[in-house]
Amino acid sequence: MILTFLQPALGCEMLKKGYSGKVTTIIDGDTVFLQNGTKIRLIGIQAPKLALGRDGFKDWPLATEAKNILSSLVFNKRVELYFGEQSKDRHNRILAHLFLINSEKEKIWVQKYMLEKGMARVYSFADNRLCLDDLFKAEAKARANKIGIWNNEYYQIRYADKVDKLIKLNNNYELVEARVLKAQKVGSYIYLNFGKDWKKDFTVIIKKNALKLFAQSNIDPLKLENSLIRVRGWIEIKNGPMIEVTHPEQIEVLARNE
Repeated sequence: MILTFLQPALGCEMLKKGYSGKVTTIIDGDTVFLQNGTKIRLIGIQAPKLALGRDGFKDWPLATEAKNILSSLVFNKRVELYFGEQSKDRHNRILAHLFLINSEKEKIWVQKYMLEKGMARVYSFADNRLCLDDLFKAEAKARANKIGIWNNEYYQIRYADKVDKLIKLNNNYELVEARVLKAQKVGSYIYLNFGKDWKKDFTVIIKKNALKLFAQSNIDPLKLENSLIRVRGWIEIKNGPMIEVTHPEQIEVLARNE
């Protein structure tokens, strides 16, 4: 099986070098504080989440382990920040790729390191799409070797025909595999349907703003019909389980249509 993406992910050469700082606090597997009080969210990955006192929220499996691995790498050490398209989110966190210079003068890319250790998944945004190719490769290798989260049921790849299981995963970030039964445009949206009953079966929706990004990349999602794909995103229940795709990198093509 040949794994491809709808387009090659944008490269790291477009990142902008920022400032450096010493990491003094580890919040979880993808969030740290610098000595100057700056809160950094490691863009491009999602580590298992800790509840951190939030009502109704439970620690995800291996969340403490992910925090400990990140801490062992960067705590009390100086890192360099590199920025993509957006450098701050709505929570006022700085969004950055972190690079650590170790004692051997080697530059360690922190996001890639966490993926290689199986302590994170690739997690991209429509306004932050740089530097994903190497991250996807690191994730795929850890997943193939069943390292870290990939050896835990909570993070396993889901399948679109298991609708009852997907419904129970409402508000979860998931990777879902299936063959696209039908791709159709309805108004300004495109729907990828994976079953005959669109009111009950799993669906992918690509809205108007996202379609602009597909068009800019010369990608026609309608041509995905009958292709075997893997889509990543947040499960919502709207006439059955669905994922909204906001940018092309959320879709991996496992086998093209014939």
